[in-house]
Amino acid sequence: MVERHHCKNGVRVVLEPIKSVRSVTIGVWVLTGSINENENNNGISHFLEHMLFKGTKTRTPQDIAEAFDSIGGQVNAFTSKEYTCFYARVLDTHKEYALEILADMFFNSTFDENEMEREKKVVSEEIKMYEDTPDDIVHDLLARASFGKHALGYPILGTDQHLQLFTPETMHSYVYNNYTPENVVVSVAGNVDTAFIKTVETYFGSYQYDGHRHKVDNPVFIADNINRVKDTEQAHLCLGYEGFPIDHDNMYSLIIANNVLGGSMSSRLFQDVREKQGLAYSVFSYHSSFLGAGLLTIYAGTGKDQLPKLRTVISDTIAKFVENGLTDKELKNSKEQLKGSMMLSMESTNSHMSRNAKNELLLHKHRSLDDMIAEIDAVTHESVKEAINQVFSKKHAEALIAPEMN
Repeated sequence: MVERHHCKNGVRVVLEPIKSVRSVTIGVWVLTGSINENENNNGISHFLEHMLFKGTKTRTPQDIAEAFDSIGGQVNAFTSKEYTCFYARVLDTHKEYALEILADMFFNSTFDENEMEREKKVVSEEIKMYEDTPDDIVHDLLARASFGKHALGYPILGTDQHLQLFTPETMHSYVYNNYTPENVVVSVAGNVDTAFIKTVETYFGSYQYDGHRHKVDNPVFIADNINRVKDTEQAHLCLGYEGFPIDHDNMYSLIIANNVLGGSMSSRLFQDVREKQGLAYSVFSYHSSFLGAGLLTIYAGTGKDQLPKLRTVISDTIAKFVENGLTDKELKNSKEQLKGSMMLSMESTNSHMSRNAKNELLLHKHRSLDDMIAEIDAVTHESVKEAINQVFSKKHAEALIAPEMN
């Protein structure tokens, strides 16, 4: 059972005891990501994630790394469009020590100028590596084609140009304005009892940042087309359809529909594009949900000469999908696959920690696994058909990275 606690300053703590394990995972989640940036500081959320590992007032970067290595623990972080997470997974005997280090990183990072210059080089190489991977970068282009100049269309990594402008002052200012208590959730899962909530509150329950957060307007789906010429062996195509926001009532119907369309090896797109036509090695679809928007993405990579045929096959597959909906077998199998993947993913303390944090941070509510399974079982042909029509009846966005067309 998930225990919820509100600290007096607004920080929320969610804790789930799992007595059958010997590990504890602690995550500090902040409701800020690239969607909270602007055209002048795009990439700062991600760079800040890096810098929190680069030294505090009492620990060097090496001290932070060695602290977790010395207890056999794991520490990491990631940035998304809407949130940033710093987390550690350790043996239950080291949970207080891990929490103290995470708090030290959160509150006492110095953003040393020399460390910043070194880390800028690292992130610059990360951006270059990403640019050299067209089957990744095309998804960022699709976000821009779908949401235009809205921050939801910004790349999480930002650009090298913006990266070079960050200073210790801009980092401290961004923390003060965005790492405010009401935007923070500390999530704990594993062999831990509810008394640990008080320990979390000791570190996170009294600080105050009263900054001025960048206002985020609601995103509008614009269905644009973006093409980029690049010397690649394949043409990389992404199609984007306006999806459902994270709190949509018919979400499970769309997830099940997407699974049938392009979420597995037995999916329509995989069978039609790869198995029957041999047009692509990689073809799939996925749905991304955000607080105010959603995006269903179809990706496929093929030789540039086969691109017209690929478009035709994808278009025909979608048309049949919209017209006929799911078969009884597809609906049943997709439900079981979704339930299975959901239950299997919950076999680690990290998964429990992440699920509870996202529920608290984005939805402000927690549903049991049994409740979610019941919602999946309640999905019908009619609700799936409604979701399919809602998504595919509108104009779609497109992003393409391909060599020069003859």
